Amino acid sequence: HVAVKVGGAYAEPTRRLVEEHGRWHLQAPRDAEAEAFVAKAIADEPVVLFALEWCEFCWSVRKLFAALSIPYRSVDLDRVAYQKGDLGGRIRAALKLKTGSATIPQIFVGGEFVGGSTEIVSLAERGDLQMRLAAMGTEFNAHADVDFAKLLPQWLNKSPKQPAA
Repeated sequence: HVAVKVGGAYAEPTRRLVEEHGRWHLQAPRDAEAEAFVAKAIADEPVVLFALEWCEFCWSVRKLFAALSIPYRSVDLDRVAYQKGDLGGRIRAALKLKTGSATIPQIFVGGEFVGGSTEIVSLAERGDLQMRLAAMGTEFNAHADVDFAKLLPQWLNKSPKQPAA
């Protein structure tokens, strides 16, 4: 991270070169507003889903939460409300800095990042999600009969076609 001379004054570059998992890439500067938004959202609600409205993995999480009657806050980063000043994109960049993951959805339970759709479905299938919710005092339907295999996109469950004999 080096200051560069611009018109006789020194200025910080807008991006910096960082190494992550043995690969180098340019990283945007930290965004205090977006980071504060993320911090407040996960502090204010027991379950927070950072999502996109037209994402089939996000739909899977919504189906899981509906099946178990889990109350949650959804921050749909592609909503019109988050387009001004590219707030949705900036929140997504802040999430990547916080979690190390660039994928959507990103789910927080009790302020802790638990992963995306496959991780949250696995947590629920093992009963770990329900135990966390109960420990936090969050009400949900503990007796719901959920077919976890049908929640995720069905193409994930298909095995590759075998070659003809």
